[in-house]
Amino acid sequence: MSKYLLLPLLLTVLISCIPTTDTTESAGTTPTAESDDQPELTSTTTNAVAIITDEARIATALLAAPEESRAECTVIGTDASGEIVTLKEGTNQFICLADDPAKEGFSAACYHRDLEPFMARGRSLKAEGKTAQEVFGIREREAIAGTLDMGKSGTTLHIYYGPDATYDPATDEVTGAKYRYVVYMPFATAASTGLPEAPIAPNHPWLMDPGTHRAHIMISPLE
Repeated sequence: MSKYLLLPLLLTVLISCIPTTDTTESAGTTPTAESDDQPELTSTTTNAVAIITDEARIATALLAAPEESRAECTVIGTDASGEIVTLKEGTNQFICLADDPAKEGFSAACYHRDLEPFMARGRSLKAEGKTAQEVFGIREREAIAGTLDMGKSGTTLHIYYGPDATYDPATDEVTGAKYRYVVYMPFATAASTGLPEAPIAPNHPWLMDPGTHRAHIMISPLE
């Protein structure tokens, strides 16, 4: 084959090898602005901050209360020395106990004012170094003797708890927190209430500590 025939063939091969304009962007296969920003869409967890300031402790403690009652709740909690102090004055029937930053995880509670003598007595005994069993025994004897006011039967305790003491200030939502509900019914039994004495299923009421001063209906969260 002569060189004159090879020249056109060579030119054809060279032209076919020149890259054409990339069409992948118009086809949508290259990263778009939306996909580039995808990590931002899941960044709500990065807004979580530690629950250590009084403002954060008050905000998250109030989440334990029924929503319609939060504005007028009293909030108490520990100060730097571990003493219980009032963080927020309130006017309704609820007292909220703020999370203790010195303890692992998150736990806030809200209970009816009628339970305050019972709750305060427990805190006082724990501060004296009493064990949980000792606290139970002392309050049991005092309740039977009538020297410890247990409040009216049917008073409630709302517990809001979770593994992480962080929350989103924009929503006041605590990371991974759940609710558990307690209804105190001193000295109630399975016979007097018709409730089982052990949990049957999540979110099912059952009677804990039956026949004692601390008998209460427990409603654990759905898992």
